[in-house]
Amino acid sequence: MTPSGEIRGDTPLRRLADLVMTVPVFILLSPVLALIAALVKLDSPGPALFRQERMGKGLRPFAILKFRSMVADAHRLGPAVSGRRDPRITRMGRLLRATKLDELPQLLNVIRGEMTLVGPRAEVPRYLPHYTLEERRLLEVRPGLTGPGQVYFTTHQAAELDGVQDPEQHYIRHQLHPKLALDLDYLRRRSVVLDAAIILRTLAVLLTPARGTRP
Repeated sequence: MTPSGEIRGDTPLRRLADLVMTVPVFILLSPVLALIAALVKLDSPGPALFRQERMGKGLRPFAILKFRSMVADAHRLGPAVSGRRDPRITRMGRLLRATKLDELPQLLNVIRGEMTLVGPRAEVPRYLPHYTLEERRLLEVRPGLTGPGQVYFTTHQAAELDGVQDPEQHYIRHQLHPKLALDLDYLRRRSVVLDAAIILRTLAVLLTPARGTRP
């Protein structure tokens, strides 16, 4: 374990591992990605892909890619976070969120070097003012396609947003900082073994019926 306060950042070896693992998977899944894109467009009007500005390493903004799981212009119709019964979620979107298949386009973000396979969650800029000085250290590394904070929210926290009068304030007050604490702890203990464990945990979530959705 690294000393308290020290985090393990990105390395050229990690970037190489990202490419070696991600490029073949993306090529192999290309037919599946094309099929999902077609089904999303058939299910509801709007583009197949959802692009949202997130903050990357060094506070560099980038457009994160997902398959659209909500109605078009959902960001104008409600909060930036959602529970499992959010009326903005489409029929196809519920399936995509339950299986996390909506995240697959982020393989392109990894290939382009904007993200890594395992790391902190890519944050929406509007939530950065709520970060503490220590939590801002998460922006010293590339965000991850998966990570401990994301897995925890998927399995424990998302259903809490259903029935909450103000989901966004609930998220900020009760969920944001515990997630960031998990990501900081991960960066202090970052290793190949820990990354493999998180990937396996993510796969287990994919194979388990979802109990909610996440932002």
